[in-house]
Amino acid sequence: TVSTDAFAPKAFVPRSGKSAPRQSTASAVTEVPTTPIPGMKPGTSGLRKKVEVWQGVDEANKFYVENFIQSLLDTAVSNNGGKMLDTVIVAGDGRYFNVEAIQIICRVLAGNGVSNIWVPKGGIMSTPAVSAAIRSREGGQAQGGIILTASHNPGGPGEDFGIKYNEGYGQPAGEEFTDALYARSLEIKGFKTVEGAGDIDLDAEVGATFSMTSTSKVTIIDPFQEYVSCLKECFDFAAIKDFAKRPGFSILFDGMHGAGGPFARRVLIEELGFPQSSLMRCDPRPDFGQCHPDPNLTYAAELVKKMGLKPDGSADPSATSVPTLGAANDGDGDRNLIAGAGCFVTPSDSLAIICDNWAAIPHFARAGGPKGVARSMPSSAALDVVAEALDIPNFVTPTGWKFFGNLMGSKEQFGKRDYTPFLCGEESFGTGSDHVREKDGLWAMLAR
Repeated sequence: TVSTDAFAPKAFVPRSGKSAPRQSTASAVTEVPTTPIPGMKPGTSGLRKKVEVWQGVDEANKFYVENFIQSLLDTAVSNNGGKMLDTVIVAGDGRYFNVEAIQIICRVLAGNGVSNIWVPKGGIMSTPAVSAAIRSREGGQAQGGIILTASHNPGGPGEDFGIKYNEGYGQPAGEEFTDALYARSLEIKGFKTVEGAGDIDLDAEVGATFSMTSTSKVTIIDPFQEYVSCLKECFDFAAIKDFAKRPGFSILFDGMHGAGGPFARRVLIEELGFPQSSLMRCDPRPDFGQCHPDPNLTYAAELVKKMGLKPDGSADPSATSVPTLGAANDGDGDRNLIAGAGCFVTPSDSLAIICDNWAAIPHFARAGGPKGVARSMPSSAALDVVAEALDIPNFVTPTGWKFFGNLMGSKEQFGKRDYTPFLCGEESFGTGSDHVREKDGLWAMLAR
């Protein structure tokens, strides 16, 4: 269990400015009139704006979160044959406004009739962990997940906030969905919410429930359970734990004060037995410790230096006592930087190396190797060379993980050829496989 300021319970202050009661039996569903707010067109990974926009600081943006979530939910219901969703996960990367936004979103979901709303303890969950929970928690009961993140962008007052949606297979919403969401946001006339319900105690014990209406409840879930189980299916944890005991072998993981930190602690320390000294900046903070949570040579400078590297990624011959393997995650735990002792590994090379050594990863070895691999167009062709040599189908896609998701789900979603197990990556420090439908920074470290 990780205890940080970001996980601590905070009272929700509703739009009226008055603190809500702890719990109320007089909650009621209300439809609030609203008008369209321009600019709600999601990009390749959700909608990102300055946090003050989401907070509704200006009167014109007063119901920004509510408008966006109602438009999102209307779109999801339309895609569900007109039926209201039964179960939705709501989680964030812990950045500034995460707690308040979760409260608002849960009220809108409950007001619309979503029966089960799952929120992780502390309100914080990495993006790949949300994908894992959508796919496997209670047999894949969740029909989607609302993720509060602006990824590798800074957080805090004056900085960025974002919301993205992952669909029923755990994959990022596709362009058809986001285009429909945007169209809906331009015609919205009202949103439903719950008034009179008390705060959701995000620090409550796992399993605690909060009744929002007579038919809707919020349940606090374990943020780690499905994700850790998923990683154990991918890798031989017992072998890695033994390897971790080898003299002279050490790791260093930089969580950049984002959502990936607690997951690194749970896996690297509690499961694999690495010492606490293997972690740095693994306590989530609303402002990411005033750092830019982007795992690259510039913003992971302290890790880079400790790995015996110069700022440009070249080896520093004066470095001493350098760890064997280093890695960093971004704000929501899906991107990665990989470095060896005195050796920076580019994202493209990292992907190619994993592909060339697939036999060392049980997830691939059980199937006799990857059945498909892919890279984004701006990535180098290193993967192409390895894939050709190993006779593995290789794809080049536009930047955006949802395009990889389409390939991973070729059979599962579209009834086409099965390319799983699948390996993929992009130039912007993203690497992953079909174990979830998102890039996964911690997975990339274990794979190396």
